[in-house]
Amino acid sequence: MLTRFVTGAKPKFARFVGMGEALLALDATEISLRLGLATLAGAILGFDRERRGHPAGIRTNGIVALSSAVLTVSALLMFTELRSEGAQPDPLRVIQGLAQAIGFIAAGLIFVKGGDVHNLTTAANLWLATAIGIACGAGQYVVVGLAMLFGLLLVTFGRIAKSLIPGIPHGDAEKRKARDKDGEGLTR
Repeated sequence: MLTRFVTGAKPKFARFVGMGEALLALDATEISLRLGLATLAGAILGFDRERRGHPAGIRTNGIVALSSAVLTVSALLMFTELRSEGAQPDPLRVIQGLAQAIGFIAAGLIFVKGGDVHNLTTAANLWLATAIGIACGAGQYVVVGLAMLFGLLLVTFGRIAKSLIPGIPHGDAEKRKARDKDGEGLTR
């Protein structure tokens, strides 16, 4: 059953599926690599959020990426198993479900207070952790590496670049001053 795919035994239908070799490579080492990389990537993405005191930090991003990878690996293993029994499963539905689920979680993080939107970057960071977890689970290591590179550049250097652009208020105090100057702020 499922153990033959984890151990690497070749079933008869591997040539028919067309992706048999990629799926058959899911031995315990490959699964550990995919799940471990997802966890590490999520934790790295969460470091910036944690350092800045946001609610979804190292653990949350690591768990989101890991759970996304687990579901993706599981979907690929089930796809292989069910295809051998003549069914026509669709592993892309797992990705669709993950996108919906993380959308609800991310939306719960975002709130507006005093005219300022809070946790938008944290929510987007969780979305990226999910996508990277899916890519790890699918064994798409180039995608993982590039997404990590661009994600870290955005989170780390985006704040620096934003501070160099004139006319953009930085920090809550400056935003309030700019809003008060325009007559949109709250009177106290």
